[in-house]
Amino acid sequence: MRSAPIQTVHLAALLACASCGGAESGAVWFEERAVNAGLVFHHHSGHEPERFLMPEIMGGGAALADVDGDGRLDVYLVQSGSPEAGSVTGGANRLFLNRSNSRGLRLSDAGPHSGAEDSGFGMGVATGDFDGDGDIDLYVTNYGPNVLLANEGEGRFRDLTQRAGVGHAGWGTSAAFVDYDRDGLLDLFVTNYLDWTVEGELICHDKLGRRDYCTPDNYESPAFDALYHNDGNGRFTDVSRASGVASKPGTGLGVACADFDGDGWIDIFVANDLMPDVLWRNLGDGTFTDVAVRSGCAVDEYGTSKAGMGVAVADIDDDGDPDLLVGNLNGQSDSFFVNSGGRFSDRTHIAGLGAASRPFTRFGLGWIDFDCDGRLDLFQANGRVNMQGSAWSGDPYAEPDLLLRGSEGPRFVPLPDAGLARHLIGSGRGAAFGDLDDDGGIDAVVVNRDGPVFLLHNVAERGQWVGFRLVDERGRDLPHATLSCTVGGRRITRTSRTASSYCSANDPRIVVGLGKDDLAEQIEVLWPDGDREGFGGRGHGVYHELRRGAGL
Repeated sequence: MRSAPIQTVHLAALLACASCGGAESGAVWFEERAVNAGLVFHHHSGHEPERFLMPEIMGGGAALADVDGDGRLDVYLVQSGSPEAGSVTGGANRLFLNRSNSRGLRLSDAGPHSGAEDSGFGMGVATGDFDGDGDIDLYVTNYGPNVLLANEGEGRFRDLTQRAGVGHAGWGTSAAFVDYDRDGLLDLFVTNYLDWTVEGELICHDKLGRRDYCTPDNYESPAFDALYHNDGNGRFTDVSRASGVASKPGTGLGVACADFDGDGWIDIFVANDLMPDVLWRNLGDGTFTDVAVRSGCAVDEYGTSKAGMGVAVADIDDDGDPDLLVGNLNGQSDSFFVNSGGRFSDRTHIAGLGAASRPFTRFGLGWIDFDCDGRLDLFQANGRVNMQGSAWSGDPYAEPDLLLRGSEGPRFVPLPDAGLARHLIGSGRGAAFGDLDDDGGIDAVVVNRDGPVFLLHNVAERGQWVGFRLVDERGRDLPHATLSCTVGGRRITRTSRTASSYCSANDPRIVVGLGKDDLAEQIEVLWPDGDREGFGGRGHGVYHELRRGAGL
């Protein structure tokens, strides 16, 4: 719980880089400013004493997106409530509009008149302009029917679920807007968890004989994921079976989309809970096939299926291929899959992510260059799903979040968590990342189960930076456009991507840390349809719009 409107997380860097312009040892990286900024939100799972309904332990998500078109990131938070029909819920989802000014971060509750306050049992949210009108729309996943909220301008939404045909009534978790067929329209992929009902809930106990939440393998009811094709008229067609993604069930929680094999078509990775993960390879003809086993990312290096939850994807080793990170249950390490031409190898322990991650249950994940030294750091939102013998606070499911500093190798070093444990304890679930005040420092919003939301404002001592917004000819964001640039002789690749983490959506803009350099040179953009375009060089300290067709 918060002891003051602003809390400071002291994260002493074990590996201070004196020459790269990053944060020094003992420096402050984040200040918690949710209440101070007006982001007042308390998640409710609906849990009641001696009642343990499985969906209660899993929600909820967050999104950072400019929904009112004023150029500033707004915040959307997903509420849960109760999975039982007719129960009084903990409220509805909330939209907070960004009204920041020279005096600091300011977020204002948009209220019920925005049309964004869905009141289902919320899990996650995806963002994207599905109808091509230039406004960012929201797709909310629920236990129960999902909801498509179409943005009608200036952050006002209308429920078009029924007309669009995307109201999947199962247990949705993470979702992604993705143009899988390269027709210029955003399609929709929905990850589903279990075929579960309140009436069929089981009674489970922990090792001490206490009632607790069951694990997914108790139910033996994995669900099929869903894929909807955008028909371009405000409607979607369910192509789950025709595409092949409904050919095998899973316990999906996290999703990430990228061209993992470099063939020009966006593939889809799904993290499954206690089942092998799935990599749907896009065959380019509207169909997909699971290649996770033969590609090396279905299980860890020991052949173990872990409890996959959150997912992060980025080119960590600067070879041009997107790499993968899957967050797992406490007692299991992360799964860090390094990609080489579509073939993955488990480098978790080599990268220093084995012992560091194992004590925690990791949900929301983000590979972010928080200190702008040119190397991606790692943030993990942590929170248990089962009670254990020791507790960090009065909430038996709460854990401290984890921050690891990235360095060459790649290697990750956990920054000391004494300050983090003392000030920020919660049952972390969704984590969304973006630059809320446009200062080049990426901030984080974390939703905590049955707790207050955290707004981690980036105040780290940072190097130089340069930002990019990749847009089409009409000025609309182009997710999965990839930017490459040269900084100090090193080639860096970053992709505009909103869907990753856990049940959350991120800022589509790209920030490249320059360290002590002041220029990104030899900029090239690979557009989603395979075209490439050069843009020369760009200077530091501002966001640049790179518009398709306006390059060299």
